[in-house]
Amino acid sequence: MEAQGSMIKSITTFIIMGGPPMWLVMVVFAVGIAIAIERFMKLTKRYDTDGPSFMNELQRYILSNDIQGAIRICSGTTALLPKVLKSGLKRANQKPEQIQNALDATALEVIPKVEMRLSYLSLIANISTLIGLVGTIMGLIEAFGSIAAADPAQRSELLARGLALGMNTTLMGLVAAIIMMVIHSFLSAKADKIISEIDEYSVKLMDLLLVKEEKES
Repeated sequence: MEAQGSMIKSITTFIIMGGPPMWLVMVVFAVGIAIAIERFMKLTKRYDTDGPSFMNELQRYILSNDIQGAIRICSGTTALLPKVLKSGLKRANQKPEQIQNALDATALEVIPKVEMRLSYLSLIANISTLIGLVGTIMGLIEAFGSIAAADPAQRSELLARGLALGMNTTLMGLVAAIIMMVIHSFLSAKADKIISEIDEYSVKLMDLLLVKEEKES
């Protein structure tokens, strides 16, 4: 309990000594975390699905000539891949060009939802680093400005305070930037996976529908 209280006190002192730039870094970091949580929930829970398993299930319906059953499977989820494939299945009895147009139009509609706000995370990482550097400059200005007008006995304390302002803010800025970069990389990989599956399985759906049409003719 005592160690926990000491840790909290050290963190509080660390933040307070960072001054206004430290609070600015923390606000920017909090915004980044909020965006990251929202994107994580959407990309992992709402928009994503197991592409291979879903396509295998869809293939069974299509090859058994149960297009309505395939559409029902696509309607039973909020994932984006089924939404795209559903638009093609609704035109299964039309020309291949019309099916492709439906797939392309829906893909163009959903892909921006996948990529939305991801670029903000890399921006926040850069801003955090730059605010940290601003804090360093402010700390050095404060340190050397205070030394010039201070008594010799107080100079070491004022120098330490100014350096703490700079170093603490720089450290916090770098930590925030590193965390944001890692999160951005993870979420970008997840978004790329969703988009690549949309591209891949749209082509496979077209092929399945063409095979079905050839069998019927």
